[in-house]
Amino acid sequence: MAQSNRALYEQVILEHNRKPRNFRGMEDADRRIEGHNPLCGDHFTLYLKLNGDVISDISFEGRGCAIAKSSASLMTTLLKGKTVREAEDLFVQFHRMVTANPDAPVDEKAVGKLAVFSGVREFPIRVKCATLSWHALLSALRGTHSSVSTE
Repeated sequence: MAQSNRALYEQVILEHNRKPRNFRGMEDADRRIEGHNPLCGDHFTLYLKLNGDVISDISFEGRGCAIAKSSASLMTTLLKGKTVREAEDLFVQFHRMVTANPDAPVDEKAVGKLAVFSGVREFPIRVKCATLSWHALLSALRGTHSSVSTE
């Protein structure tokens, strides 16, 4: 990763870790799911409110490392107002990016602001941190589980 990209990656992660967006419970959520990463100790609850097939509100609360918390924070800011299909497509693009070979090009058009997380793929142990909230999201959208784990 180029030095300027690394600096941006670190800046975004630190900013979203210090001041996470949408970091709150949601009493009237349509869906609620717990996500746990035993390896790192990340544990979040994701709340989702749907209006038809549109995500009208999304939030999270809990504790976790800077990568897990900032990923959840950025994810929630990007998904408000998106359809379920758009959210699922963004999950696929994000997951593909963070699990790709470190030298693979990043499709910045597909992932937008999430491109700052491309640096995670240089640290395979941290991929689970970055994707925890995303796996919780996918499960919540599908209504398949009440909890997910990275194990």
